[in-house]
Order: sequence, then structure tokens, then C-alpha cells
Amino acid sequence: MVAPSACAHQLLSFFPFLLVLFDLQYEGVECGINVDVDKHLEMGKKLLAAGQLADALSHFHSAIDGDPDNYLSYYRRATAYLALGKSKAAIPDLSRVIELKPDFTSARLQRGQILLKQGKLDEAEEDFKKVLKSNPSDQEEKEAASQLAKSDELQRMRIQGIAAYNQKDYTTAESLLNVVLETCVWDAESRELRAECYINQGESGKAISDLKAASKLKSDNTAAFYKVSRIYYNLGDHEMSLSEIRECLKLDPDHKDCFSHYKQVKKLSKQIQTAEELIQGGRYEDAISKYGTVLKTEPNVPAYAALVQERLCHCYSKNQQPTEAIKECTEFLQVEPNNVNALKDRAEAYIQEEMYEEAIRDYETAQQNSENDKQIREDLEKAQRLLKQSQKRDYYKILGVKRNAKKQEIIKAYRKLAQQWHPDNFQDEGEKKRAEKKFIDIASAKEVLTDPEKRSRFDAGEDPLDPESQQGGGGAHFHRGWNQWQGFNPFGSGGPFNFKFHFN
Repeated sequence: MVAPSACAHQLLSFFPFLLVLFDLQYEGVECGINVDVDKHLEMGKKLLAAGQLADALSHFHSAIDGDPDNYLSYYRRATAYLALGKSKAAIPDLSRVIELKPDFTSARLQRGQILLKQGKLDEAEEDFKKVLKSNPSDQEEKEAASQLAKSDELQRMRIQGIAAYNQKDYTTAESLLNVVLETCVWDAESRELRAECYINQGESGKAISDLKAASKLKSDNTAAFYKVSRIYYNLGDHEMSLSEIRECLKLDPDHKDCFSHYKQVKKLSKQIQTAEELIQGGRYEDAISKYGTVLKTEPNVPAYAALVQERLCHCYSKNQQPTEAIKECTEFLQVEPNNVNALKDRAEAYIQEEMYEEAIRDYETAQQNSENDKQIREDLEKAQRLLKQSQKRDYYKILGVKRNAKKQEIIKAYRKLAQQWHPDNFQDEGEKKRAEKKFIDIASAKEVLTDPEKRSRFDAGEDPLDPESQQGGGGAHFHRGWNQWQGFNPFGSGGPFNFKFHFN
């Protein structure tokens, strides 16, 4: 749909030049004896032809001030107004021209065409009929007859459109109003009615476009701003909703509906803003709580329920609460299965739960919907490495700790398992060999997970003790036998070789 401003520009861009040509017919006509008025008119005409509309308008103002009864001054100022897209301002000047010179059919025809575009069909028809009853030129007669026929047809279609709307046949009403608005581009009422058709058909974007146009076409159109704000609010765009409702209050600070809605939107917007600031600061628990208040403030609009769920999904994932994160993310993704942010957050939660295949699937889906996201590609590669790693030795599983375990938890788990699986505790040769292998794994797990650099490499999908993962053969640890681990104190605070220790 072409915007009203674009239509106005296309329709009016040629007016100054046509009317300057028209004015040539009036060279020599006595427009008054005031020399200054004539100078203003002449200068205004030149500026109008050059496209310097504001300057031309200023000269026409001066000409009218100097001679309020000069019909040509009003006509030229009307032309300048039209070229500036100010059709409302042009109407009084054209009416004044007709008052001063009733036989000036061009002014009446021009006024009728503007009224037609404004959707004032009865007034437009009256002008066209009077043109036909006067002594028009052949071209004016032809134009007036054509416009009169068009106006009659548009009257009929608009009446049918209103009837269809009242019968809740929104598709038919919209179709009829589309035709009306092709000609009546400045008809605010028809745009508002078509907006209602769009709203009832679930086409909010088109409704907003028509209502915004209507807010500019009709002075003090608080109803249009209120409706646009409500639409944005129901779409979940609280920022745009707040912006539009403020425009309503600028026109009428005491508007009951606008003020009530403004308080609601402002409160909700502030809560969401605060929650996002908490997330930026890494205060995920507080953000979770704040988003809970958002649902209390607006429990009835699905868009905000979805927003809250998506942000809770993110908070739980970042706060190392994978069970809660997976639940929230999964419920949200049932509604928006291709939401990249939720897919990434759930994948991260899956990794925390060591569900690497599921994480890989989410990253792959996210990548399909955001092909140029380098971070997704890197996270996918990491998940693939972790899956491969999990099929070998997993140091977290060996010690029985979570991936987010603190160093103290790791040392405590290590000490307990080292005491349990020390080979000296076993007499049977088969059991001793099994214990030796287990003990080596426990010691290796402690070595990796208590060293920040090695742990970071392991969390990224690389085993720092695996010869296959090393660059330059740094994997000798993997080949250490039991004898090389004998004599160290599993309860020591340093490395595994600091103290000698024998179990009885």
C-alpha cells in the first residue's frame, strides 16, 4: 500500500508548474494597482516554478496582506499549499477565489478534486456539478464530468463497504474500501474503518499503517493514537506502545483512556527494563524474580507471557539451573520452534546436563535460522567435541561431580574416591588391577579439574591428558602406570607427588 504522503507527493508535484502555465493566460489582467503586490506575486511565481515552495508561500502571504481582494493571489497561495502537501490549508484559499470570482471554474474544479481525495464526496459532487453548469472549457467540462461519475461510484462503494463491515464481513469491506482509498487518499474515516477490518482479520501491521495515516490526516486524532498504542501493546512492543500513547496525551493530557493505558504501559515497560538491566549485570536470580512481576502486571496478553518465558529460559541457563532452563525453553519453543536465542539457551542447558546430542540438534537448528552467526558455529563445534569426549573419559563423571562444581567439591570427591579405590585395599589380583585403573582415572580427573588451564581446555572439548588431543606429544600422563602413582597422598592439598602415604 502506498503511503498517503507518497500519494500526495505524486499527485501534487506537478501543480506548481501547471498553474504557472495557467497564470500566463492572465498576463496583462489588471490585478490591482499596488506595485508591491505585483512584485510579490511575480517573485512568488518564479520561486514556485523553481520549487522553492516555502519562499514562494511567504511572498504570496505578503501579496494577500497587501491586497486581500486579489483572487489570483489566493489561487497561487493555494497552489503553493498543495505543492507542500497542505491540502487543508488550500481549501479556504480556493473557496476565497470562488467567492471573489465565481466564474473561475479552474479553482472550483481544483477544490472539487481536493475534496474528492479527502473523501468529502457530497461537497466534491456539488463543485463538479457547478463547473458543468457554468461555462467551462472543453477540457474542464470533460474533467468535471469524469470526476462526478467517479464520485458517484465511490459513494456507492463506500456505502456498501460500511454495510459489509456492520455485517462483520471484513474481507468484503476491506476490498471495497481499498478501491475507495485508491482515489480518496486523504480520507481519514475510510482509513480508520479499513484499519478495523485489518484488526479483525489479524493483520495488525496494516492496521497500524492506516491508523498512523489517519492520525496525520485528522487534527487531534487521539482515537487513532490510542488504537495504535493498543495494537503495539498486544503485539508485545511496549516501547512503541509507550511512544504512541504519549502522542495521544500531547493532544489531550486529560484523555481518560489514554492516561489509563499510559500508566499501565509505563509500569510494564519499567519492569522489563529493570529485568534486562539485571540480566546485563549477571544478577539472574533477581531478573527471574522481576520477570515474575511482569506477569502479574500483565497476565492477559500472550505476547508478554511468551517474552517472560523466553527470558526465564535465558536466565536459568546462564544461572546454571539446567533443569529449569530446559523446561522453560522447551515450552517456549513449542510456540516458536525456530527462536534462535531459546535454541542456544536450551543447548547450553543441555551441555550442563551432559546431553550433548540434544545440544548439537539445537545448535544445528539455530544455525539453520542464523547462518552467519559465528558464535553458534563455535558452540556447535564445542558440543560436537564434548560428545566425542564423553565417549572417552569424562573427568566429571569419574569424580561424580557436576560440570559447575567448585574446586573444594572436586577435592572432596577425589579424596573419598582415592581412599575407596586405592589398590592397597584389594588383595585379589583381578580386583587390584581394576582398582589400579580406577585409581589412575581418579588421579587424572583431580589433576585436570583442579588446574584452571587444563579444566578450561577440557570444558572446551579437549582432553589435556589425551595424546590425540596434544600438540607436540604432551600426552605422557596417559601412559603412567600404577607404580608411578604409588606413594602420593590423596589427601594432600598439592599435586599427586607431594607426600608418601600407605593405607593399612
